[in-house]
Amino acid sequence: MAAIVSLEGVSKHYRRPGGDVVRAVDDVTLEVAQGEVLAVIGYSGAGKSTLVRLLNALEPPTGGRVVVAGQDLTTLGEKDLRRARQRIGMIFQQFNLFRSRTVAGNVAYPLKVARVPKREHDARVAELLDFVGLLDRAHAYPEQLSGGQKQRVGIARALATNPPLLLADEATSALDPETTTEVLALLRRVNRELGVTVVVITHEMDAVRQIADRVAVMEHGRVVEVGDVYDVFTSPRSAAAKRFVRSALHDRPDADVLERLRARHPGRLVSVQITEEPGLLARVDGVLRDAGVSAELVHGGIGEIRERRIGSLTYELTGPPGAADAAVAALRGAGVRVDEEE
Repeated sequence: MAAIVSLEGVSKHYRRPGGDVVRAVDDVTLEVAQGEVLAVIGYSGAGKSTLVRLLNALEPPTGGRVVVAGQDLTTLGEKDLRRARQRIGMIFQQFNLFRSRTVAGNVAYPLKVARVPKREHDARVAELLDFVGLLDRAHAYPEQLSGGQKQRVGIARALATNPPLLLADEATSALDPETTTEVLALLRRVNRELGVTVVVITHEMDAVRQIADRVAVMEHGRVVEVGDVYDVFTSPRSAAAKRFVRSALHDRPDADVLERLRARHPGRLVSVQITEEPGLLARVDGVLRDAGVSAELVHGGIGEIRERRIGSLTYELTGPPGAADAAVAALRGAGVRVDEEE
């Protein structure tokens, strides 16, 4: 599938007052396929917020090329950049709505900036508010809305000029978990029903799990891992991705839980990765039984990512000398991923 966004060796460096150079984005090459949902994730200071400002041409890169919808944004003058930005929708963590305008007025604002004929405004605004479920609040003001409703207005406003690309910069960070799920579901509808490519900038791996097709992990200004979201969750390669995956799945015991488990279960503690592979659980049970160990399930969790099973189960293995070693070796020989809980 063709790329709607292409970053080629993109960097953004700042010089501090003392003279030190900060490499906020450092030689990033990344493509976003038309029609996909790509999540860009990273801890604070990873460079993801700077990256989104390069994507919507709010800042010029220090080096490299930023190509969006076939236009090299690094070569455009300010007038052409303004036109290019109309093809890039944007939603924000703090909503950024005009308090003095009604819900309808906020959604209509980009149409006025784009000089869309006035007679087309009302129909387009009504269409978008109906899509986000807020047609009955068209004449309300932002202060009368909940956080989730404000973000729905933000999404409608971002879609006003039919952009092929939507950037969501920490769009759910200010919302409670239930509202976050609703907003992410709406963004998925935007992608599926309207065909809009969505780039989600976030530090929440759970948001990635709910919405993304692919994920790019950033650390220290660089993209350290890119892949299908299920593949990254099941086999993260970078240290940053491994930390994010563990925080999202909650299926492996952390240090405190592991200490409590060891106090109650003196045997060998191992965690078995669970994937969508048919018959995997039965195979694990069979291998453990044949190895002559007693296997007690003491921790774990199994969930889904994009309707595909994922998780891990932690067992206490006890038995005759050498039996636990033999069981672990047999599991690995059968193609099962097993991690020792050190």
